[in-house]
Amino acid sequence: MARSKKEPGKPSTAWQGTYGDMITLMLCFFVMLYDPSDSDAVAMSVLQAAVNNNRNGGESLGTGKLANLGNIVSSLPATERGILLGPAKKKAVTIFEPDTKNNRITVTSDERGLVISLLSDTFFERGSAELNVQECRDTLLRLSRFFNDPDVSGKRFRIEGHTDNTPVDPEGKFPSNWELSATRAANVLHYLTALGVDDRSFSIAGYADTRPQFDNSTPEGQAYNRRVDIIILDEGHF
Repeated sequence: MARSKKEPGKPSTAWQGTYGDMITLMLCFFVMLYDPSDSDAVAMSVLQAAVNNNRNGGESLGTGKLANLGNIVSSLPATERGILLGPAKKKAVTIFEPDTKNNRITVTSDERGLVISLLSDTFFERGSAELNVQECRDTLLRLSRFFNDPDVSGKRFRIEGHTDNTPVDPEGKFPSNWELSATRAANVLHYLTALGVDDRSFSIAGYADTRPQFDNSTPEGQAYNRRVDIIILDEGHF
């Protein structure tokens, strides 16, 4: 009489719980190590271009070669800008960390290039174009160090003055916000020059209240609109 074969038992899956726990712990470990301030500006620019393409691409969900070629071509300007301005952005984030934490400076980027915004209420009295040197001396020194750094040498810069929509004092020094905004930009450049920055790489502009970033109907919006932008220009905006 033949022996009946014993059917093999189902393999144990107990190891899967331990493996899953290990993967989760490794993920948490690397997330804790990640520092956003050390992000590669070039890689972030490429990633942002890819996200924008996917958001605005309409019917670009296909994976064909032509669709991929379109995404690559449309992201080339953003990629090139990231390569050119990446080191400058990293340097700006590092140097101006104390100022960004105190809301004296913001560091952003747009189609013009890398934008360092000086919030005017810190640097100027309301309605005045005279720099409040005692209040912002350390920030101005960091600005001069940044513009003398090799990572930004050879680039072109523009200093733009902006105001809110409050009319100037009729008895004051400036006929309108146009003169006030332009003089603020010029005074920032004069002070940087006194600290050793080469003014031949700079241009200045005054925009009065024509380019607000926030709603001028609130005091907070007006405060952010009173600003001086220093722009490391993208090559297309020289």
